[in-house]
Amino acid sequence: MSEIPAKATESEDPSDGARNQAAEAAAATGDAMWQSSPPGSIYDYIKVASFSISPGGLVDQWSLRAEQLFGVPAARAVGMDPIEAFIDPDLRERGQRKMAEILDGREWTGVVPFRMPDRADGTRGEEGLAEVYVMPTRTAEGDKAAVCIVVDVRTLRSIETDLAASQAIFGQSPFGFLLIDIDLRVRRANERFASIFGGTPDDHRGNGVHDYLPRGEAERVSATLRRVLESGQSITDMHVTGHVPGSEERRHWSVNLYRVHGGTGRPIGIAWLGTDITARRAAAREAANARRNLALLNEAGARIGNSLDLETTARELLDVVVPGFCDLATVDLYQGLLTGDETPPGLTDGSAELRRVAFASAVSDVPFTGSADPVAVGAVHHFPFNSPCADALRTARPQHVPAEDGSLVQSTLAVPMVAHDTVVGLARFARTKGSEPFGDRDRDLAVELAARAAVCIDNARLYRREHERALILQRSLLPPGDPEASGLDIACRYLPGNAATEVGGDWFDVIELPGHRTALVVGDVMGRGLRAAVAMGELRTAVRTLALLDLEPAEVLSALDEIARGLGTPGGVQQATRTARQPRDADLSEVYLATCVYAVYDSVTRRCTFANAGHLPPVLVEPGEPALMLDVPPGMPLGVGGEPFEEVEVELPEGALLALYTDGLVESRDHPLDEGLQAFVGALTDPSSPLEDVCDHVLNTLDTHHGEDDIALLMARVQGLPADSVGDWTLPREPRSVGRAREYARAQLVSWDLEPLVDTTELLVSELVTNALRYGEGEIRLRLLLDRTLVCEVWDSGFVQPRRRRARDTDEGGRGLQLVGLLSAAWGSRRTPRGKTVWFELPLPGGETGLTDPAEALLSLF
Repeated sequence: MSEIPAKATESEDPSDGARNQAAEAAAATGDAMWQSSPPGSIYDYIKVASFSISPGGLVDQWSLRAEQLFGVPAARAVGMDPIEAFIDPDLRERGQRKMAEILDGREWTGVVPFRMPDRADGTRGEEGLAEVYVMPTRTAEGDKAAVCIVVDVRTLRSIETDLAASQAIFGQSPFGFLLIDIDLRVRRANERFASIFGGTPDDHRGNGVHDYLPRGEAERVSATLRRVLESGQSITDMHVTGHVPGSEERRHWSVNLYRVHGGTGRPIGIAWLGTDITARRAAAREAANARRNLALLNEAGARIGNSLDLETTARELLDVVVPGFCDLATVDLYQGLLTGDETPPGLTDGSAELRRVAFASAVSDVPFTGSADPVAVGAVHHFPFNSPCADALRTARPQHVPAEDGSLVQSTLAVPMVAHDTVVGLARFARTKGSEPFGDRDRDLAVELAARAAVCIDNARLYRREHERALILQRSLLPPGDPEASGLDIACRYLPGNAATEVGGDWFDVIELPGHRTALVVGDVMGRGLRAAVAMGELRTAVRTLALLDLEPAEVLSALDEIARGLGTPGGVQQATRTARQPRDADLSEVYLATCVYAVYDSVTRRCTFANAGHLPPVLVEPGEPALMLDVPPGMPLGVGGEPFEEVEVELPEGALLALYTDGLVESRDHPLDEGLQAFVGALTDPSSPLEDVCDHVLNTLDTHHGEDDIALLMARVQGLPADSVGDWTLPREPRSVGRAREYARAQLVSWDLEPLVDTTELLVSELVTNALRYGEGEIRLRLLLDRTLVCEVWDSGFVQPRRRRARDTDEGGRGLQLVGLLSAAWGSRRTPRGKTVWFELPLPGGETGLTDPAEALLSLF
């Protein structure tokens, strides 16, 4: 039969022995093996059939598998010539000769064609190939017989192809593949796994996960393997971290696990498919770090520098970096910078004194080293010259600080804080053990964060310097202590805004005027900072100057308006007149605006004249009455120009309380202005209390500690000049009035027990009344006022102001005003609605007056 099919060969391969033994076993078991073999066995897959040939050359046994394979039932096949049973007719002659050789004791293997059974629908079966294994044997009687095993060639080749493909996939897979048995030992490993962990695939047989992973990780993975083996539930993308044996290199894998079953359905192990994701994890970590760094920078831009306070800015930096960037952080600033030195230390030798201004920790309040105590916030210290921190300050470059033995800190960066090429301090960032050490990207980020904070700190330093200067200037221009005024009890408060707000232009003033009158002023320059404080100083000086000219309140504000319009020009106040002549639609970008209330109080009449330039209205509290805001025409702010100011005259009852204030007292971002005004009016409930207590009550009630703006509060209680402290006479326009004026003055001073002033007063009254007769008009009025000083006033209807001149030796007159200037403490002249008033002032006896004796004064004039 070897010549029948072209592929038939005689086999001498030693492996055929095993194959023959399998065939003999199959023939011996017969159909019983087929029936006991479970579905899905190897025999079911490769379609193995068997039959045997008797000594007579006929089939004497025909298995069920042979029936299925060839479509010939056993009842027909048994007793047939095996050649006729399934071989084509044209091949039977050669087969019969071959069969004779087999029965003669020769083994044969070959491939023969056959016809598969017809299909159920009647369609003729396809042609197939069968590989036949014929093994000679003998019966119990010693007769020659044969056992035949038949395999479907096409099925066998398909299985061989699948096995080859599976072997290629397993061996050539770029993923590490393990077959782990039920004892959690490696049964098989592929080349990829071996290339990572070394050796050949066979070298890994019998290993466990403890041979590849640290103890803790190995325990976790082992528990997972047992769970997969017991439950059959697959695991997808389990991350495993370990080291390559013999190396400290950390590797990361993504592992998929699933249970593997045998042909009987019984679990035989676990398939481990691992992907090395070390590079991917590194790339993902880099991307995450980049995102984190960008987020930190965005957060730093939003949170650092919101305050113009040095310490607050330092704390804002630490709020950003802890714990998002590091576990511990400190900020040290140069002591000289904090104490207001003009120039920070900058690039020094790094050993200058610093102050710890901020500290933050995400773990606990621990020092940066394990041995030294931490520097407390607020403490002044310095770094040793050879230390990395001093080197960072000296070179303006970041430095890595080595960790000390026993320290919780494993990685520290010392980063100089550089602003405008100047080192202002040092920031230190530290990570404790268990955190990833700082890398190059971390160092670059730390430098950027420190630089941003340094710029904000330097800006805060410059602001603090300007703020302090403006505050010093502002306070130097305010009245010292509680000023005194005739006929008024005065109390005042000035509260500057906090350090986070710029100095404003608020001011108040109390100006004594002739005739025991007092000018009360409260103003507010719009804007903040040093320039606003300077503008306030200029306006306050201008107010005092204009007040001493004894102008009416509306005239004072008109002059101030012109001055304010000139403050923003390069020429300053000198340009006021020119600015006032500019068109109303001129560019006002350089013009300072201010609001102001100017009031003049006369202690003799208790009448007060108000003029307002866009300021909040004064508040008046009469005894037994609720507080009310005076109806004073608001007017336009100073600096707008072109609008006249109006005056309002109010008679103030004895004991009344008058309050002038700036908007910082009543205006806040927490409530509208109207609510603040009503709250202020409601706080003035007891005008009879001491003024200091009233001021404190108002400030506490209105909760003025927000520090949003400067606050100025000026309160005055009316105490009119008593009637017996005033002497007032009208004299006709005749020469006898001079002598009568002297008599009135003498009698009044004697009644006041002021005999030491009689001679001087008589002489000066005589001079002023004589001048009124010579140069004035209308009837003459003489008034003496006694308060803290003695004031004498001479009134007439003439508008020509007296002018002091130096008389020549030959002149008979012209020395009267010189005499007044020599003998009085002060003198002057002011306009009135119906003429003018010339006055002089004498101090009361009992003190060092420094006044000249009348006789000596007369002699000095000649």
